[in-house]
Amino acid sequence: MKNAVILKTNAITLGYRTKKETKIVAQNVKIELQKGKLIALVGANGIGKSTLLKTITGILKPLEGNVFLNDKKLDNFSNSQLAQEMSVVLTEQLPPSNLTVFELIALGRQPYTNWLGTMTSEDILKVNEAISLTKIEHLIEKKHFEISDGQLQKVLIARALAQDTPLIILDEPTTHLDLVHKFTLLQLLQKLAKETDKCILFSTHDIDLAIQLCDEMIIMTPEKTIQSSPCELIESGVFNTLFDDKNIDFDATKGKFVFGNK
Repeated sequence: MKNAVILKTNAITLGYRTKKETKIVAQNVKIELQKGKLIALVGANGIGKSTLLKTITGILKPLEGNVFLNDKKLDNFSNSQLAQEMSVVLTEQLPPSNLTVFELIALGRQPYTNWLGTMTSEDILKVNEAISLTKIEHLIEKKHFEISDGQLQKVLIARALAQDTPLIILDEPTTHLDLVHKFTLLQLLQKLAKETDKCILFSTHDIDLAIQLCDEMIIMTPEKTIQSSPCELIESGVFNTLFDDKNIDFDATKGKFVFGNK
């Protein structure tokens, strides 16, 4: 069986370089993303989650070390090659347009279409598969600005599925959603990882839900970055190091955070 690891890092240092200074965000970051797994990236605000996502998607270069995609250095991929291996769903607002939901999802096929953007029968099949997997058939003729935030998140996930990459990375996909829609969306991601054998990595503040639904979690603390299953992370006691606040405690027996003075 071929190695199921899609992406890995070899003790990279995350940060930014300017002419005046180098700002280090995190050091010795080792992660491994495998097929068929739903993985959550969690940590306190400002800890470096977005910097890590930008680094493993090639937007930023690591200050030290390398990111490997299918055992090849990320630097060695062209933009078009990268777009066939990794799809990224960011939290940025969509630019103004009159695109329908179907047309927005079809944009996921851009890495494969010719310069005119002409879609083949294979492209249309992939778009329809993505629509079916995310169960949004009833939305496809609507304009993208006519649907709710929760529906739009599903549409953007469908676009990433249509792109047909082994790795999907989402930055805060549950932001602005209520608890029911958060749970529904993460259940969908869990189902997609299993059914399509893709690796899905997402950053989130919804740690309790991630513990319930994810195969693995990557936890960033000021001291280190740890990756393991939720059960092993609970046993290690790392969740109690996430927040520097004596009013927030992690109850290992319940597998969730509780509030109130210790």
